[in-house]
Amino acid sequence: MVAVIHTSSRLRAVLHYNENKLEQGHAECISAFHYPKDADALTFEQKLNRIQRQLALNKRTKVNTVHISLNFDPSEKLKKEKLAEISKAYLKGIGFEKQPALVYEHRDAGHPHVHIVTTNIKADGSRISLHNLGKNQSEKTRKEIEIGFGLVKAQESKGQEFRIQPASIKVEYGKIETKKAISNVLSRVIKDYKFTTIGELNAVLNLFNVAADIGSQDSRIRKNKGILYRILDKDGNKVGVPIKASDFHFQPTQQNLQKLFVENEVTRQIGHRNIKNSISMVMYGQKNPTLPGLSKNLRRDGIDMVLRRNEQGVLYGITFIDHRSKAVFNGSALGKEFGAKGITEWCRDTDLSLHQQRSQMIGKNAEQAENQQNTQQASPVGQFKNGRTAVDALFSPLQDNGYTPQELRKPKKKKQRGFSMGF
Repeated sequence: MVAVIHTSSRLRAVLHYNENKLEQGHAECISAFHYPKDADALTFEQKLNRIQRQLALNKRTKVNTVHISLNFDPSEKLKKEKLAEISKAYLKGIGFEKQPALVYEHRDAGHPHVHIVTTNIKADGSRISLHNLGKNQSEKTRKEIEIGFGLVKAQESKGQEFRIQPASIKVEYGKIETKKAISNVLSRVIKDYKFTTIGELNAVLNLFNVAADIGSQDSRIRKNKGILYRILDKDGNKVGVPIKASDFHFQPTQQNLQKLFVENEVTRQIGHRNIKNSISMVMYGQKNPTLPGLSKNLRRDGIDMVLRRNEQGVLYGITFIDHRSKAVFNGSALGKEFGAKGITEWCRDTDLSLHQQRSQMIGKNAEQAENQQNTQQASPVGQFKNGRTAVDALFSPLQDNGYTPQELRKPKKKKQRGFSMGF
């Protein structure tokens, strides 16, 4: 089992992400912890308002929404009841057992997985620390759950996902050392990763200090459809002796690569949805998105984002590399919103049309409900005016009346007494 934790200040957007999957028939809300109703009896507004009322108990904490995905091995056939049990055990292990939480089973990828939406704001207005949550509590809990539920064990460390060692050569460049260094990287990348163009191949190779060079437009190597492999230094400059493709025993020539491109077009599809889902999950959780922030969050999911810029520094292409499925995709192959233009527009404007469409699709009624002012006051016995019950109040849209719990209020400064000199 692999657990990935994302935090944000965008509860509505995170909930929309999961509800949109539900509307499309790709997900099911299988559990609602600390809700007065079962998951299948809850409306969107009730799901939202229950957590939103808890967020209001601590307005000083901006990062108050926690979005977790629990990912299981493709060989595991887990029923939703079992997934609900695992989710409950996981929340308890990381200290969220008393928090309101929604669990969605997603069925749009090549492996079983669930998404959990919750908050780190507790019922008394205090907050659960998120510092090193993934490294400490989550990692410990993950291992315990794997044993307790008999799950397929994940890699012991995240670093094992990236076992290929970057190529390097000695100061005195020599053909033998260069060839060996390139061969170690090239053979593994060609065997494991699913790319369909030279550009996608280079996106992976460059991560390990290797480049495939097909020459400039009018060069002899380009005209002869040749290919050279080179080592890159830490700044991305080509160094050392170039090695012809025909010099390697596994023959990574353009002709052989073209055949591999066709095969990879089919086999890489398992990673298509994985990458799209990971990007979308991050997009819905970011309030002020940036390219570095997106890259950092995707790395948590085992995805590298390779940016291609021209000499003026303008971004013209993005390639995504999923180190788990070993699939490589240019952003535009995933959809317009995942291409260079779509991603830069999203990072420039948090109200990208993708978010607006989701809000219009699911949240029109929720938006109206959230904006309504509720002026009813609770009685000591939990019964409200006009026949409303405590459950109704729990699900009702929150009225922002400026209330702050006593524990969170700043002590008032005492006024200093003085006197006037009459000037």
